Amino acid sequence: MRELTDLERLLTEAERERNSPNVRPKDAATLIIVDRSGAAPKVLLGKRHHAHKFMPGKFVFPGGRLEPHDRLMPAASPLNPFTEKYLMQQVRRPSLARARGLALAAIRETFEETGLILGAPLTDAPPVPDGPWADFAKAGFYPDLSSLHFIARAITPSRRPRRFDTRFFAVDASTIVHKVENVIHPEAELVELVWMPIADARSLDMPTITGVVLKELEARVAAGFGHDLPVPFYRMPRKVFNRALIA
Repeated sequence: MRELTDLERLLTEAERERNSPNVRPKDAATLIIVDRSGAAPKVLLGKRHHAHKFMPGKFVFPGGRLEPHDRLMPAASPLNPFTEKYLMQQVRRPSLARARGLALAAIRETFEETGLILGAPLTDAPPVPDGPWADFAKAGFYPDLSSLHFIARAITPSRRPRRFDTRFFAVDASTIVHKVENVIHPEAELVELVWMPIADARSLDMPTITGVVLKELEARVAAGFGHDLPVPFYRMPRKVFNRALIA
């Protein structure tokens, strides 16, 4: 049996009791905004409301579950070919609509939780689904999928009360085109936003997987932040976490 990597060991040692009925993990997406304009790249993290049942008070990246209307939202640009290819690997039924929907979910959740819009204008102004996407389009922009980097994937172990199959995306902060004000406040889902150097951000109170993905992001930025870089995939098929690469 091979020796665990440091990140595999970190996730395995942090794992809690698994005594809930087994459920299928829900598709989810998260977005890391990276500011590379200075000497030390910074990332945007939000502090969750203390009253939340799931990860109260923790610092996290904006994100959430894939919703049906995410597949219907028009985009200003398609996914990068490498991002599209990697999203359709290691899944039972590869689907471009699902891959695209996950990327859109990351952008929508970021908009809902932070007020930040990552997009570009479209001259023909195609119709959009009702709900948060309609609010997104009111600013005159449509999601820019080409700017998203697929940087990690992680599946919550079985027999946990909440299970997610989460795709972690990253995007350069230069793609922010608009901000809706007053989204962050004491009663919001995220009560605080912070920009921090990647290495310093890991000192915050955050879920273990968030810290692991920050380590992966740090290595990716150092390697050039290319869309073609392989994507680490964390899951726990037995008693220890396994890190594989999607390439």
